[in-house]
Amino acid sequence: MRVTMTSAAAGRAGRANEDFTGALPTAAVLVDGAGIPGTESICRHGVAWYASRLGGDLLGLLSLPQDRSLRAVLAEAIEQVTDDHRETCDVTDRISPSAAVALLRLSGDLVEYLVLGDAYIVLDKAGGAPLVVSDPREVVISRSYEPALRAAAEDGDEYHRILSDLRSNRNQPGGFWVAKDDPRAADEAITGDCPISRLTHLGAVLLSNGAGGIVDRFGLTDWPGVMAVLASSGPEEIIRRVRQAEAQHAVPPDDATITHCTDLGQT
Repeated sequence: MRVTMTSAAAGRAGRANEDFTGALPTAAVLVDGAGIPGTESICRHGVAWYASRLGGDLLGLLSLPQDRSLRAVLAEAIEQVTDDHRETCDVTDRISPSAAVALLRLSGDLVEYLVLGDAYIVLDKAGGAPLVVSDPREVVISRSYEPALRAAAEDGDEYHRILSDLRSNRNQPGGFWVAKDDPRAADEAITGDCPISRLTHLGAVLLSNGAGGIVDRFGLTDWPGVMAVLASSGPEEIIRRVRQAEAQHAVPPDDATITHCTDLGQT
């Protein structure tokens, strides 16, 4: 498997890139850390540390014999990272570090995938539209709070009360699910597989929410268009277009990461 990875930090002062990506000959990992204000008061390590530690543990586990499901691998990685800072940080607080996760693994003649949270995996299927794997629950719930947040004075008591109510949906039945402190969240991940023979030479791509905004936030293209841009110009062009749209719409930039996997099945 050939992998091309591109990650661009949002460029906000004092903020590290809270995305992580990495790959093995038969697997790829993307972790999109959730940068919530105030997290540093709960966890002395921060979101970037959580994302990179979770991503590193996932790569380590994926390098072992493939005798477990991707959900089981994610659950163990969440537990490992939680144990790493359980004694120094309030890991159960609702704003302790968390992340969305996208995993891709080759297994025989299949490509397996997992998405938890607002990341994306797109598989370019031959003779049809790309298969887009996403977990829309956080986006759907967050959008339901947007009118109330817009009506409240920013940083006022009511604004923070609404935010707190939104965050209470995290890792709760009927809410949305992310990698955080509870390995049972992995049971809620979106998973599946696809025969490698059904994919085109463009293979598959993993995107963080910041990069996926080219489709779902700004509507600059559709998912077949994303694959076409990857083929013609590479992942850097997708991020360039997202940055341009953020500037045009006065939207605060987000960390953007793309991991493009081609030549699947060739190790």
